Amino acid sequence: MTNRKLAAALVGLGLTLPVAVLAQGQPLEEQLVNSMNKVFGVHPGMRANHAKGIVVEGSFKASPEAAGLSRAALFSGAAIPVTARFSDSTGVPNLPDGSDDANPHGVAVKFHLPDGSDTDIVINSLKFFPVSTGEEFRELLTALAESPANAAKPTKFEQFVSSHPSVPAAFGTVATPDSFADEEYYGINAFTFVNKAGERQAVRYQMLPEKVVHLEKSDAAKRAPDFLMNELPERLKQGPVTFHFKAQLAAAEDSTKDPAKPWPESRKVVELGVLTIDKAVPNSDEVQKSLLFLPGQLTDGIEQSDDPMVDIRGGAYAVSFSRRNP
Repeated sequence: MTNRKLAAALVGLGLTLPVAVLAQGQPLEEQLVNSMNKVFGVHPGMRANHAKGIVVEGSFKASPEAAGLSRAALFSGAAIPVTARFSDSTGVPNLPDGSDDANPHGVAVKFHLPDGSDTDIVINSLKFFPVSTGEEFRELLTALAESPANAAKPTKFEQFVSSHPSVPAAFGTVATPDSFADEEYYGINAFTFVNKAGERQAVRYQMLPEKVVHLEKSDAAKRAPDFLMNELPERLKQGPVTFHFKAQLAAAEDSTKDPAKPWPESRKVVELGVLTIDKAVPNSDEVQKSLLFLPGQLTDGIEQSDDPMVDIRGGAYAVSFSRRNP
């Protein structure tokens, strides 16, 4: 993956750093959103990252096992209405869907709870994050900025990657799907489920399709520029699309605060329920401008773990939202 493509994928995740102030006097969150705008251009009314997307609607019905893990209202077993948005990475709203830069793809799901509140899950097709901490992420972005095409070898970026093998490892897990409906999505952050007995369990989310279909790069590059955005509404005309929401359960020795460390595949995975998507929103371009998905927008029975990236991501999304909706 080239420096540019990796930079696009990183900032496309929408992750930024803890609130801090740089020498220039601006909060670091704003500094990084500004850098996204410099990389991708300023597109009024659009997200600074994951700018290109499509909004759909459906419902979620939890499994009995979910209620045993969490007392959250979305796991009651009743049908919970949802609004979801699938997206490409980067802040370029006309990016071809088959571009490498469009990986990792994202999905954000807003669950509309019976009491009128919402809770969100924001995940993507990366299985783990490239770096462990906000400080490392800042160093990575700095290294990218200091590695222009004519930079002496090894560049600052190459030096960083050589000392952080999690960077190429993370992006080695992504590929272009033939449909948003045929992609698997993972939560890089840990959350804590609390059940009715007060028992606590750290989890990471998985949202898995009925089948996974990835394209070869040469095939993806030949597809129409908007093939993912156009394919999903056409598919939904033929019938609903379903995903299985699952929770990977952490063991006592698993880190819940390091998003660059995947938990062993041997860890138990529990089905939380089925997400059924049955229609595309006809005015998706307008609707998505007013939608704000926050990974830290939780409900009783789901709590933040000690992973600081949850609040960090929320801060970045809020900055981007305020700019597209002044």
